[in-house]
Amino acid sequence: MLAAQRRDLLIERLKTEGRIVAKDLAAELGVSEDSIRRDLRELADAGLCQRVYGGALPVSPATADYATRMAVSVAGKERIAKRAAALIRLGSTVILDGGTTALALAKALPIDLEATIVTHSPTVAAALVTHPKVEVFLIGGRLFKHSAVTCGAAAAEAADGINADLFFLGVTGVHPETGLTTGDSDEAAMKRTLAKRAADTYVLASSEKIGAASPFTVLPLSDVAGVITDAAPDEPTVQALGKLGVSVLGVSPS
Repeated sequence: MLAAQRRDLLIERLKTEGRIVAKDLAAELGVSEDSIRRDLRELADAGLCQRVYGGALPVSPATADYATRMAVSVAGKERIAKRAAALIRLGSTVILDGGTTALALAKALPIDLEATIVTHSPTVAAALVTHPKVEVFLIGGRLFKHSAVTCGAAAAEAADGINADLFFLGVTGVHPETGLTTGDSDEAAMKRTLAKRAADTYVLASSEKIGAASPFTVLPLSDVAGVITDAAPDEPTVQALGKLGVSVLGVSPS
């Protein structure tokens, strides 16, 4: 099998099986493990997979720029937002992450909601301007444009003074092996800081993020109260999460 044919096969296996184990595939194809690893490096360099120890996982589509992501899984994000909004209680303090799903959640909040919303996303804060009974606290810092959020030392220091009931976390990958991941180390650190300031953390994960992975770990799955997703209950990753004891909150298809 030619190298180009192997790479086509690797891409197909990622789509159908959700992972590649280099050792197993090398034995199946009768080539060296180094050849498979070299193929995986080339695919990773092209943004077509996420390398992990022993092989590779599907790369997350959520690593695209903010404007592109606004048009991805719009209906699914709206359903997730509706499910998440139902968890917010009168008078509670809630941290909202940045990103397109968190923005959908901000827009889904009832106009008469009485709550305190803390966010490091200027776009999320702006979406709450028309909610007269929501107190909005915007965390400042260096703007990370990919997700339209603030990060860095100033943002982390401001977050240390928060005590919240809920944190709605956005990630680019949810996988039973790699946990919750994102594409930037500073953003991952900021998300961990915010998670420590809330009693419960729920993950907002549209279906394209389920089974995908990104380079930087945010949290292990054991640290969250649940994953809210529009992925089907029989999706292999969703089933794997359930077997690990992760609470998966599905949403209505309509």
